[in-house]
Amino acid sequence: MGLSLSVWLYSRTADSPPSSSSALCSLAVPTSSRLMVILSSPPVALGDSRSHWSSAHRSPHLLLSACKHEVTRSPVERSSDAVRAEKGVKSGLHVWEVVWSPGHRGSHAVVGISRQNCPLQASGYKVLVGGDSQSWGWELKTNQFWYNGQSLGLYPRERRRCHTETQEDCRSFTSHILKDTEGAETPLPIPERVLLVLDADAGTLGFVVDGSFLGVAFKDLPRGVELFPAVSSVRGGASIRLRYLNGATRDPPALMALCGLSIRQSLGQQRQNQTDKLPLPPFLQRYLLSTQ
Repeated sequence: MGLSLSVWLYSRTADSPPSSSSALCSLAVPTSSRLMVILSSPPVALGDSRSHWSSAHRSPHLLLSACKHEVTRSPVERSSDAVRAEKGVKSGLHVWEVVWSPGHRGSHAVVGISRQNCPLQASGYKVLVGGDSQSWGWELKTNQFWYNGQSLGLYPRERRRCHTETQEDCRSFTSHILKDTEGAETPLPIPERVLLVLDADAGTLGFVVDGSFLGVAFKDLPRGVELFPAVSSVRGGASIRLRYLNGATRDPPALMALCGLSIRQSLGQQRQNQTDKLPLPPFLQRYLLSTQ
């Protein structure tokens, strides 16, 4: 059965289109099996409390929706405003989704994590998440990542690496996103959906954009303390949604989960609905369908 499955998948791989056309995929770094299993698993129920913004820990200028999944910033001038999640984590590998329209970000649009006492409001326009020693943030417009009130550089860092197939493609890619007319690095456009990847056991924070893990942005995060997803904004009318997707303990993934992941990766995004055609027993086909 294993040989038949391998032959079936191999015969169709050559015709499978790439899963992402985003330029950011050329900056992707290898991901661990734990993260790959989480990203390919169904999200937890939408009502999970880890998907809620906190009603208590937010700026008064951020209005909370009834479902607690979304905050909207009031049109207040000369103010920087932040909110953190209602529930944090102390251990494990966890992924949250933050949805924030690029047209409603303005300057100082930051996503990241914070400890319990991160400042949530300040006068003027500034980075709040990453603006002190209690939080770590990625500013989406400039691509700078912040900690303790200082920019630590650009994220993703490895901007000159190219995994495209031809040298011509690589030159086109780098000329498009790396240098502007004055020779400075041009920020990468970040789409509305950003995934926060927090490994509380390893003490690292990274991000997934367009299906590509862009690597570790922050390391040596405090361990054994509760860490919360957090955002800060200065734009009136900005709406930001939060959803907890899934998580895992530090234990390695189950063998069945790894096998299912391997099959789905071989199928590709365009053929995920063809699991019923695989030369597998009905029980295994149902398992693959249940984990889509």
